[in-house]
Amino acid sequence: MPAILPQPISLALKHLQQHLMPGSCLLCAADSSSTLLCPACTADLPALPEHCCPQCGEQTTHGERCGACLKEPPAFTRIHALFRYEFPVDRIIQAFKYGHQLALANWAGERLAEIINAADYDLMIPLPLHPERLRQRGFNQSIEIARCIASHTNIPFDHQALIRNRATAPQAELAMKERSRNVRGAFECRGDLSGYRILLVDDVMTTGATLREAARVLNLHGAATIHIAVIARALKH
Repeated sequence: MPAILPQPISLALKHLQQHLMPGSCLLCAADSSSTLLCPACTADLPALPEHCCPQCGEQTTHGERCGACLKEPPAFTRIHALFRYEFPVDRIIQAFKYGHQLALANWAGERLAEIINAADYDLMIPLPLHPERLRQRGFNQSIEIARCIASHTNIPFDHQALIRNRATAPQAELAMKERSRNVRGAFECRGDLSGYRILLVDDVMTTGATLREAARVLNLHGAATIHIAVIARALKH
């Protein structure tokens, strides 16, 4: 059985290791110590506009609800997002999803946990992948983010309450008008969510078609409120 070092010695070795073998920033390769991004790159990440629709996160003039949410209200009523989906956040998320940089789930989850009030939620549900897509990718990025949020907030999370019962074409390959039709009926809820306040987690919200459909299904199964949590929100401009 390996010896356990006293805490002061363990901390000293950790600091020495960081000094001798500094980490590299994911974006610029500069020394980032024990963090994924250096301070300069972190400061340059694209912030959301000051005034956004509180329901979907789209930019509005005074922070009022946008025309789309007024015309066709989604089943979710609020969004928590960290950044605009623009360079270099798009590269970070692509590295996470397609480059298997799973440490980014902790990076994003910690920051989402800071802007989420755990007392507002009874259950967290990650957006599911179809089993075929899950086999291809090897992991579900939404589950990884939700797991990290849960570890920092103690919000219970269930990755089996909502399933994807139909394989659909990737949304990014479709025109905007085709995306809602593509995901219609693609989700199935397994359980009674009556009275539950749900936090639905994904990596990115673009048109919102997928999250709208998932929230619609959760609402049909009794969810009292549904909020969205994503790393980034793509804006129309």
